[in-house]
Parts: sequence; structure tokens; C-alpha cells
Amino acid sequence: MAVIHHTTLTPSKVELLAGWLPTRPWYRGGPGTPVLEKTGGFRLDDPEGEVGIEIMIATDTTSPERTAYLVPLSYRGAPLEGAEHALVGTMEHGVLGRRWAYDGLCDPVLVTELLRLVEGRTQAMAQSITDFPDHEVTHAYTGAPLTPAAFTPAPADDADGTRLPTPHGTVLHLHRVLTPGDANPPVPAVPALGHVATGWPAPSGDRLRAVLLTVRTA
Repeated sequence: MAVIHHTTLTPSKVELLAGWLPTRPWYRGGPGTPVLEKTGGFRLDDPEGEVGIEIMIATDTTSPERTAYLVPLSYRGAPLEGAEHALVGTMEHGVLGRRWAYDGLCDPVLVTELLRLVEGRTQAMAQSITDFPDHEVTHAYTGAPLTPAAFTPAPADDADGTRLPTPHGTVLHLHRVLTPGDANPPVPAVPALGHVATGWPAPSGDRLRAVLLTVRTA
């Protein structure tokens, strides 16, 4: 169980992301720095209690259309060896000290727990409350077991999002730019072996829902 510390972060998570998002091929904004709000997401627990895992929805409010991005982040108390390319930045945590924030699809701990979530073998947890499940996160899966052993993630970014091959002949497709759907829960536009979906608040007060990721055969 992860313990939520209500303390200061310098810089904040959205401040880190404001500099990192425009470097991604799936970023939809213009040349200026995005103005981001943390609008949703959930946590996953590291069984070893060492790595913080957050699946964040960060919304760019620069234009009236408001683009919502899906950003899995892992937080570590020391650098992750071999993941220098995936470093989003470092923060000073008011309780834990320096924390290294990584693009989570390059972190084997986050990827393992994300695949366990797809299979229904772990629970999505609320972002800001210790030991409280997030029941708005839904999932479905009909394929073979996904959880990797000694798996080194090698994700690939393109304009459509991030694709992560798994050791079982499947590909996890992360939908980095979220498109709210009409169904509740939403279903993938293309048939898939599995998916994860959740909701987040719109400025109007309505609840938006979208598929966050899909799992397909390679």
C-alpha cells in the first residue's frame, strides 16, 4: 500500500510535464509552453513499496478545446539505471527528498503493474487518498496471461501514441491523447483483446470517459 504524503513538490508535476510534453511526437499543442492542469488519473501500488506509480491525465488549457493527455509516471528515490532517455525530471519532495520522475512505460515496475491491472489482478487506487480503490477505472481482457518476467520495456512513440510490445506476442497501445466516447463504459473503436478506461471531470461539470489503452495481437 502506497502512503499519500500531502506535501510540497518543487517543481510540481505539471511544471515538469509542461517542459516534457512538447518533446513528444504525439503532442498536439503549438510552439508555446502548454498550461497544464492535473484533471484525473489513478495510482497503482508497487508490491515492494519502493516505486511510486501514477497514471495521470494532464489537460492543456491553452486553447478552448482543452486537450487531455495520458501520462503514466513512475517516481523513484534514485535514478533508474539505463533509463536516462525516459527521465521527465527531478523534484524535491517535502517528505521523501529528491525524486526522479520517469516516463512510466520505460519503467519495468510500472509496466508490470499496468499489465496486472489489464488482467484484473490488481486494483486501481485513488490518486490522493491512501488505501482507497478507484472504482471508476474499468478493464476487460480475454487473452493469455500478460505479466512479464525479467522484461525490459522498449516502448515506441509516434503521432498516434505509444506502443509497447510485450513478451506474449501482444502490443499495448497507450492512447496518449484522450478522446471521450459516448458509451459508458467506453469501448475501443477497433476490437481488442483488452482495454482500460476511466473518467475525469470536464469544465462544465460533466464526466468525460475514454479508453486509456488497448491490448492487441502483434
